[in-house]
Amino acid sequence: MSTPTPSLPGGDWTLGDLTVTRFGYGAMRLAGPGVMGPPADRDGAIAVLREAVDLGITHIDTSDAYGPRVTNELIREALHPYPESLRIATKVGATRDDRGGWPVARRPEDLRRQVHDNLRSLGLDVLDVVNLRLGDAEGPRPGPLAEAFGTLAELRQEGLIRHLGVSNATGEQVAEARAIAPIACVQNLYNLAHRHDDDLIDRLATDGIAYVPFFPLGGFTPLQSETLSTVAARLHATPASVALAWLLHRSPNILLIPGTSSTAHLRENLSGAGLALTPEDLADLDTIGR
Repeated sequence: MSTPTPSLPGGDWTLGDLTVTRFGYGAMRLAGPGVMGPPADRDGAIAVLREAVDLGITHIDTSDAYGPRVTNELIREALHPYPESLRIATKVGATRDDRGGWPVARRPEDLRRQVHDNLRSLGLDVLDVVNLRLGDAEGPRPGPLAEAFGTLAELRQEGLIRHLGVSNATGEQVAEARAIAPIACVQNLYNLAHRHDDDLIDRLATDGIAYVPFFPLGGFTPLQSETLSTVAARLHATPASVALAWLLHRSPNILLIPGTSSTAHLRENLSGAGLALTPEDLADLDTIGR
């Protein structure tokens, strides 16, 4: 592999005691349609992962449920033995069914099995970050998490996990998790048009906890906003580039994990995230989603 780029948009962040680039890579899109089965272009998927590391990215997000097992196996094939600086975050708390659903799997025995499955498929002895997936496909759902998160805390004490996080969580669930064990990150839906976690992001930033927005570009339906398009035209940039750059400007604890199966799109995302936004740009963009 080539020498990594010395700096990426947004610089670095410390997850617990692990330093990662704020611009990372989400591996979910490397699986087949519906996040099921293998990719149509396996060689292309391998190339994207290697390109991410070549570009200096040190934060990759995955889950053994993607495929299932597909993205983890691709990561291992492409990058193992892993560079010393690379950090891999994964999620547990859901499995996959034959119809492509995401059935909940948060019993202690389920979580232990999923942690060991991730270790095996990634070829690791310890996982850098494990997020507990809560809620459902419709979003966060209120409810206790003590038993499930307590199980992950036990696995951390056993040396199988370095740091913990929660995903698709309410603010109350974040607080409950933090009362059980330290958390390094929260991974929730958030972007220019979905600003429901603004207060949570600010509280986490004060406490040095990362916020990792999934669907930073709107999810399976791209962000649509006349204001976003206007700002992008003013900057001679794409709306996606502006949306990523805004997230890095929004708060220093936001870590990006946009996904793609194209090396050209990966480079486009990376370049776009480095856009310099003026106070006027930020003021205009701040009106979206409010």
